Amino acid sequence: MATTNPASELPAVTLPTITLGQVPAGLVAELTDAGLDVEALWNHLTLALLEDVPPGETDTTSAATIADETRASGVFGAREAGVVSGLGVAALVFHAVMGDTVDITDRVPDGTRVEAGDVVMRVSGPARGLLTAERTALNFASHLSGVSTATMHWVDALQGTGAQVLDTRKTLPGWRALQKYAVRMGGGVNHRFGLNDMAMVKDNHVIAAGGVVPALEAIRARFPGLPVEVEVTDLDQLRDLLEVGCERILLDNMSNETMAEAVRLTAGRAVLEASGGLTLERAREVGATGVDFISVGALTHSVKVFDLGLDLDED
Repeated sequence: MATTNPASELPAVTLPTITLGQVPAGLVAELTDAGLDVEALWNHLTLALLEDVPPGETDTTSAATIADETRASGVFGAREAGVVSGLGVAALVFHAVMGDTVDITDRVPDGTRVEAGDVVMRVSGPARGLLTAERTALNFASHLSGVSTATMHWVDALQGTGAQVLDTRKTLPGWRALQKYAVRMGGGVNHRFGLNDMAMVKDNHVIAAGGVVPALEAIRARFPGLPVEVEVTDLDQLRDLLEVGCERILLDNMSNETMAEAVRLTAGRAVLEASGGLTLERAREVGATGVDFISVGALTHSVKVFDLGLDLDED
């Protein structure tokens, strides 16, 4: 038996056909200057919005409870301390739903450290549109602020050691550019973006090539001039690489004592990165060994979302 969709009997609250060209030029320029591909981002957030309101469907709750002409305003507020990022992306979500009928003010810059209770952005516009866009906007900003906040904790732990925190390719599929942006906003440093902009020799490559030096030499021969990093698991491999002038070496799952010895042996001849089995509690000890970088997959692959909320004004 056919059933009737109650939404079809309600005033339409579907996503309007907004194009990227209708988004404020200043916002597009801001996101572009931040290193984001705005067209790709637009497609990403459009897909996210369609998860809530598929083509031809409606936001049933807003349609039933809010009159067409109703406007509202409210604030994005931080509900914990940390670093916010993704607020420009959230603004883009609101524009994707409401075009130029939404006003966004008092937005703090991405990378700002905030306390619980701080207002980070104000929005006003058609009430239905605000609530239709709310969850998608929060999903982006809360996740990216979580990445930035996690990065901030590592940056703070390493303060004064000289070591910097790196991200990895352990990112959510389709989110790499955004997550790496959030790492930068938290004070971290981006590692390679993909498999093409730096060669990284890991244990399986070493096995296939017959050793760390043959693997390094094969890459140098095939892709001269490409940055190369080689993973080592012991000091003998480190010594072999130093003899052939390897410029970047990853110290995998080493003790603090072994890493300190690796720093002594290297004596500035190569950049050293620590990786594997690292925790925030151990961060300062690892940084104190003298390594240049500490890479942390947890910044992106298992981060806790930051608690942001949108609260509409009651008057």
